[in-house]
Amino acid sequence: MGVTPERDKELARQGRLVSIVIAVSFTLWLIANAVGGPLGIPVQYAFLFDFAALGAMLWALIVALRIWRERRG
Repeated sequence: MGVTPERDKELARQGRLVSIVIAVSFTLWLIANAVGGPLGIPVQYAFLFDFAALGAMLWALIVALRIWRERRG
């Protein structure tokens, strides 16, 4: 049983969303780390940016695995 063309378009849209989330979260994390030190941002906020980036990456991994599983079967 294959994936219908409509569902394939939906999975492609989800894949694009995953790639955007990865790119934006990584970019924001890099900027926060580069700017945080010179501006004297407290360490608690640095951990907040780290955990936000980890959360985004975890979400992206889960959605990517769901897409992969659905396309396989």
